[in-house]
Amino acid sequence: MPSWTDSIRFAFQPVVNLTTGGVAALEILARPETGDVLAQARRDPELDGSLAALAVGAAARNETLLPLHVNVFAATLADLGGLTALRQAVRQAGRLPWEVTVDVGPPYTHVPHQSLLDAVGVLRGEGFRICADGVGDGDVPLRLLADMAPDLMKLDASLLTRPAAVRAMRTLCEQLGALLSVEGVETETQCAAVRAAGAQLAQGDLFAPPSRRPAVDVYLPVTAPSVPATPRTGPSVRQFLRPAALLPATASAGQVRALLTGSPEVSGVLLVDRAGVPVRSVHRSRFLLSMSGRYGHALYADRPAAKLGDPPRTVGVGATAWEVLDVVADGERDRTSDDVAVVDRQGRCVGVVRLADLVRALAESRVEEAAGLNPLTRLPGSDAITGEVDRRIADGRLFALSWLDVDHFKQVNDGAGFAAGDELIRAVGRALQGAASGSTRVGHIGGDDFLVLADPERLDPLAASVLDSPWSAGGRTVTLSLATVVCAPGSVTDHRQAAACLAPLKQAAKALSGASWVLGRAGLPGHEIRRGSLPAPAGVPGGR
Repeated sequence: MPSWTDSIRFAFQPVVNLTTGGVAALEILARPETGDVLAQARRDPELDGSLAALAVGAAARNETLLPLHVNVFAATLADLGGLTALRQAVRQAGRLPWEVTVDVGPPYTHVPHQSLLDAVGVLRGEGFRICADGVGDGDVPLRLLADMAPDLMKLDASLLTRPAAVRAMRTLCEQLGALLSVEGVETETQCAAVRAAGAQLAQGDLFAPPSRRPAVDVYLPVTAPSVPATPRTGPSVRQFLRPAALLPATASAGQVRALLTGSPEVSGVLLVDRAGVPVRSVHRSRFLLSMSGRYGHALYADRPAAKLGDPPRTVGVGATAWEVLDVVADGERDRTSDDVAVVDRQGRCVGVVRLADLVRALAESRVEEAAGLNPLTRLPGSDAITGEVDRRIADGRLFALSWLDVDHFKQVNDGAGFAAGDELIRAVGRALQGAASGSTRVGHIGGDDFLVLADPERLDPLAASVLDSPWSAGGRTVTLSLATVVCAPGSVTDHRQAAACLAPLKQAAKALSGASWVLGRAGLPGHEIRRGSLPAPAGVPGGR
C-alpha cells in the first residue's frame, strides 16, 4: 500500500559564504509531488519530525559531506522536545550533531515559549546548531529571539528594502554571537545589498536554485568588495569559514583515505572527540603521501588515523584574520598550508579557515588601502573614512566626525612657499596620527583638509594636542580650525548626511578668530564654541 512518504522528494539549496564564495552548507527542502503534506506537518508535530528525519536520510543517499540545514516548525520543536526521530536519522547517516543546523521556522503564535526554549537547550546540548528562520517575514517575538540565542539568523530578502531593520538585526546578531544570513536572493542588486548589510551567508536562486542533487558550484557576482581591515582589529574569522571534514577520533587511516579520495575539494580532515572537540588534524597531502608509499597502505590502513595526524591548530570563533595568521606563523614551517579549526565557546569545531583565503583577502585590502593613501602624508583618503562612517552607522554606534584645516593656507603657500606648506601639512598629519588612539581614524582628503572619526570621549585630548600646539610655516604663525558633528544612533542614515551636518559647522569654525573648535549634534539646531573667539568688530580685518 502506498505510503505518504512515496510522494515526498527532497531538493537541496546551497547556503553560500559571501566571502569565500564556497558552499557553507545545504538546506534540505521537502517537495511533495502530490497533496499538501507541509500544511499537515504544520499541524502535526510527529509528521513534521518525520520529515526532518527523512531529509537527513535524503542527504545521506546523495553522499554529501557538507553541513546540513533541516527545517522544523517552532510548534514541532516545542511539542517533541529533542526530536528523537531526527537524532536517530543523524546517527544512522553517520553524521555528527554539530554538522546539522535545525532551522526553526514560524509560525510562533500559540507556541509555548518556555517549552520551545527548553527544546532548543536540549538540541544545543547534544551539539546541534540552531537557526532562527523566517526573521522579518514571520511572527517570531524579539524577546524570544534574544532568549533563543541562535547560532544563525535567516532574514527574508524583502527586509533588504528596510535598511534600519537589517542594521538592527545585524547588531543583535553581533551581541548574540550569531551569523547573519539572507535567503531569497534573486538579483545582483539584492546580493550587493546583502553584502552592505554585513551578512556573512546567503542563499537564493541567484547563487543556485534548489535541485535534486546537491550543487557543487554556485554563482557569486565578482564585484564583491574587499574585506575591510584595520591594523588593530581586522576582519572576523567568521567571514572565511568553510565546512570542516570531520571524522571521529577513532577513525582508521582507511576511512580517512576513503573520504579524501572521494572528495578532492577537501584539504584536510579533523578528528574530533565525542563532544566535537578537535583532537588531531590530518593534512591531505602529507597523509596521502604516507599512504602511497610501497608499504603505506598495508602498514596504516587499519590503524588509527590519529597516528598520521598532527595537533590541531585552533582559534576561537571571535578571532580576527590577523590572529589566525599569528597562529600559523608561530607553528612549524611545514604546516603553513594546514587548515585552522575554528571552535566555539565549548571548544567544538564550527568550521575551518584556509590560509590562502585570508592572505588573498588581506592582501587585496592592503593594496586598495595603499592606493588610497595621500602621497604627502601617507594617510588614507576620504573613501576609507566615509566607508568606516557607514559601518558605524550600520552598527548603531555613537561617533564623532571632525573636519580640520589650516587657516589662510593659500597665504601660507604664497608667503612661505609650497615646500614650507607641504612640511606644515605633514606635521599636522603626524600630530593627528600621534593623538589618535583606540578606534580613532584619521584621513587626509587633500590640500590642508583632514577628516577625523573618533568616539566622542576621545575628542578633548585630540583637539588639545593639535589646537593648543604652536604652529608656524616659514616663520609665519599659523592657526587651525576644527569642526565636529556628534552622530547618535539613528540621527544620520549614511556618510553623506553626516557630511551635510558637518558643513555648516565648518563655516562656523572658520568665522571665529584664532585656533577654533565648533561642535554640533546631528539633527539638533545650534552649536557649541569650544575654542576661538567671536569675529572682530566691523572695520577690523577678519574672516578666514
